[in-house]
Amino acid sequence: MGKGTAMIATATRKRPVPPTKVLHMENGDMLTLTEFPRSYEEDHDIKKAELIEGVANLHYRIALDHSQQSRSMQNWIGTFAIEHDLEFYTNATLLLDTENSFHPDAMLCSKPRKGGRVWLNKKGYHCGAPELVVEVAASTASIDLRDKLRVYRRTGVSEYIVWRTQDREVDWFVLEEGQYVRQTAGRDHHLRSRIFPKLVLDVKALLTLDGAKLIAGLKR
Repeated sequence: MGKGTAMIATATRKRPVPPTKVLHMENGDMLTLTEFPRSYEEDHDIKKAELIEGVANLHYRIALDHSQQSRSMQNWIGTFAIEHDLEFYTNATLLLDTENSFHPDAMLCSKPRKGGRVWLNKKGYHCGAPELVVEVAASTASIDLRDKLRVYRRTGVSEYIVWRTQDREVDWFVLEEGQYVRQTAGRDHHLRSRIFPKLVLDVKALLTLDGAKLIAGLKR
């Protein structure tokens, strides 16, 4: 093979294709619902990420008290779900619309065959509007009660619970005619679901992390 032929072969040799560039997210980045999951999955430093109205909201550490409190809420709802044949998810990806991808601390919904409005897409993400969503809010309370509340309301989530751990308050909202109405606990410190009538929350037991009493409230 002559010198000229060798040069042509070298010039036409395929170059290795560089790997797809990872898009490293920062708080406040504007992303599409296509860009967001790939960035989240490939950036292992991010513990939790949500897309709220097209804007990335990132969390790198989860406080111990948030973990304990989330677990109390999840045990309460999980017990109810098992006893009443309902679907129950914790920290699952929930796609609400084209600009919002949340990770609620818990969500409770009927099974699809019983009229449930949540389903899995081809990538394994949950889509739709659960009947009930729970957020345990410490430093994120303003987001949970403002931006996320608007999205949950707009997309038709029937009931929304926010446990403001720093304020030691529980807000339970019920959707009425397109607006969220805040429930008020009675003298027994109990809040009750309208969608799931037997779902009773002993607020006092929740605030003191009394798991046994919290579950006992479901048996009444």
